[in-house]
Amino acid sequence: MTPQSRNIATEWLVNAGLRPTRQRVALAELLVGDGRHRHVTAESLFESAKSNGDAVSLATVYNTLRAFCDAGVLQEITVDGSKSYFDTNTHDHPHFFWEDESRLSDAPSDQLVIKRLPEAPEGVEIASVDVVIRLRRKS
Repeated sequence: MTPQSRNIATEWLVNAGLRPTRQRVALAELLVGDGRHRHVTAESLFESAKSNGDAVSLATVYNTLRAFCDAGVLQEITVDGSKSYFDTNTHDHPHFFWEDESRLSDAPSDQLVIKRLPEAPEGVEIASVDVVIRLRRKS
């Protein structure tokens, strides 16, 4: 990584109110150091960190991703109720889930139209709506 990508990662953490520890900076650099948005799993981020020579455990990656979500700089998208992806783009937007590749990507927001949602039960409000569109190659 470069000093510039490290600076981007450190600033991202500080702006989120997170202490820029060595491990957080290393993981943040992999997530946002190049200024591009990405979708990762804890396992894929762990492998990237390992390939980069960063000494972090998988448990640390999970804990750090949770802290990033709690700070509002990552969005967690759950697929099938068990597989979580983490998105650096925290604005509301739909996703494509590529079943054949177990991969998540952004779907065009401007093409999504939700005309009406069901009314929320009494005493609660709708906090958000997650849209994951599953894709499968035609046989």
